[in-house]
Amino acid sequence: MFKQYYVYFITNKTSSILYVGVTSDLVRRIYEHQNKLIEGFTSKYNISKLVYFEVFSDPENAIAREKQIKNWNRAKKNALVEAQNAEWRDLSEDWA
Repeated sequence: MFKQYYVYFITNKTSSILYVGVTSDLVRRIYEHQNKLIEGFTSKYNISKLVYFEVFSDPENAIAREKQIKNWNRAKKNALVEAQNAEWRDLSEDWA
């Protein structure tokens, strides 16, 4: 079976906080964030709106990309989101 890996950005309602993560199951992981099933940064700051993701075929590339993006400044991260999602809409709403 072909497995995919995802680097994703989630934010809060006002898009003032941005979280970058990596997962092999994007739908499940976003559900966990939205329902605060895992304690930590995202549940503390109410971060649950998916605004960007990239797909990879292997975990090493996904992890390397996540690390690369985490070192970027906020303006560069914002530009990446806005290139594909200028309105910062919640992409997980497409799954409903």
